Amino acid sequence: MEGSVSLLHHRWASSKGASTVNTIKGSPPPAASASTASAPQRNPDAAGDDKPKRSRIPLDIPLPGLQNPSVSKTQERSSYETQVTQLESGLRVASQPRPGHYCTIGVAVQSGARFEKPFVKGVSHVIEKLGFLTSEGYPDKTAIVQEMEAYGAICDSQSSRDTTVYAISLQVSGLKKMMKLLGDAVLRPWLSEEELVAARQSIQYEIEDLQLRPEKDTVVLEMIHEAAWKNNTLGYPRFCEADAVEKVTREEVLKFMKTNYTPGRMVVSAVGVDHSELVDLSKEYFNADKATWNVEGVPAVVPDESLAIYTGGELRIEQDFSQFNAGRYLFLKLSHMALGLESVSHKDPLFIPACVLNILMGGGGSFSAGGPGKGMYSRLYTNVLNSKHWVYNATAYNNSYNDGGMFCIYASAPPEYLGNLTETLMQEFHNMSEPVDSNELDRAKCQLQSMLLMNLESRPVLFEDIGRQVLATDTTYPQLNDSRELAQRMLKSRPSLAALGSLDRLPKYNDIIATAEDGDVLKMPQ
Repeated sequence: MEGSVSLLHHRWASSKGASTVNTIKGSPPPAASASTASAPQRNPDAAGDDKPKRSRIPLDIPLPGLQNPSVSKTQERSSYETQVTQLESGLRVASQPRPGHYCTIGVAVQSGARFEKPFVKGVSHVIEKLGFLTSEGYPDKTAIVQEMEAYGAICDSQSSRDTTVYAISLQVSGLKKMMKLLGDAVLRPWLSEEELVAARQSIQYEIEDLQLRPEKDTVVLEMIHEAAWKNNTLGYPRFCEADAVEKVTREEVLKFMKTNYTPGRMVVSAVGVDHSELVDLSKEYFNADKATWNVEGVPAVVPDESLAIYTGGELRIEQDFSQFNAGRYLFLKLSHMALGLESVSHKDPLFIPACVLNILMGGGGSFSAGGPGKGMYSRLYTNVLNSKHWVYNATAYNNSYNDGGMFCIYASAPPEYLGNLTETLMQEFHNMSEPVDSNELDRAKCQLQSMLLMNLESRPVLFEDIGRQVLATDTTYPQLNDSRELAQRMLKSRPSLAALGSLDRLPKYNDIIATAEDGDVLKMPQ
């Protein structure tokens, strides 16, 4: 032991500037020379280079008198691995651990506007507004609010074209009570007439707000879905129309939920909870036999499992926006359009390249604030917004679903520039099929990766990602030719066009088709 101590002392002394001598392990340190012995001793604590450098103490030699550290076993399962369990009923339960005092739980249901073929169009929108209201276990809305306040919880329900999501964020200590509330909201709602009236009023207000809002991106994106999937699945309206709101009765709602809210079409997912506890609570509170529609004996309807058929086409709506200038502030008169091509589903091998292509095209509004990660070097900014003063918005959207997709560009400009705007968008579509610069592609990939990682730091986003299981591929590095191959494939499809506003200068649809096929100069209306 004395040899080990002396060796440590000698190596530390050497690091301080003493004469360096090769020492054999176990041999005593060499004696100090006369010059060294007679040299004045310096204070190591004084300011200067003689201050002890503790970072140079060797770490490869165990300290004397201490046990050697034992290596801990590697965990068989990753700390953040998603666990999935399927119950006998067909209900799937998925969770991912995350440290902290808060968690997010919820249900993703394979239900939405695309499954409304035998029902009143817009029933999914009404069901969204009926989420987390009175139920068998919570006959009073006040009781729901008090229960959630006790655990700092917030809830939300949202319906899209193919998925309806119910979610609660809460303190972990309230997991059991909030799972009961979640099960009641999904399977055992009361759906009173008062609640239906309030839901209809909320939808009517939402429709009026969309019509009166100067921004028309939401409306035009709805229109281009209708044009792309004419009279089928993904082309059905996501928002309930004003003349259909009153047709959505309690019986219609229960019949739709009876058809689509079955265990095999639902996933209970959570972030930040124990998986085995989540499974036990799911068995207790998600018993479909006790669902409202089963207790009341609502007749079942065969679910619509039709595949999405991309048709392409156009939808033009002439509309006067002069009402926006009736107040104190004047708005520039704009026309809005979206031009799209058939893309890929999220199961397609080219789905990730489609996401990269979306970031590469980027875009936004002409008055968007810049900053790192905003995409100011994307093509729609550099080629369109920065060089054409008359373009007020140009944004790329990649819409991918289970069995289809559409890549589109939404844009707005004064009515007299609609022809130039259409030609510009078609040129950008054709440019996508050309070879991609490696720096441009790397920038888009890095931006997509950072966007994904930052979003997944949020519990609600991670919960929804687990429930939807959208990102189910290990391909994280698209090659140079993947985006080009996708663009060439899209250009072979029939274009989809949606336009809203004053459309006198908008080119004919057949001329747009010809330009998409061979890249000829677009014919402008006279």
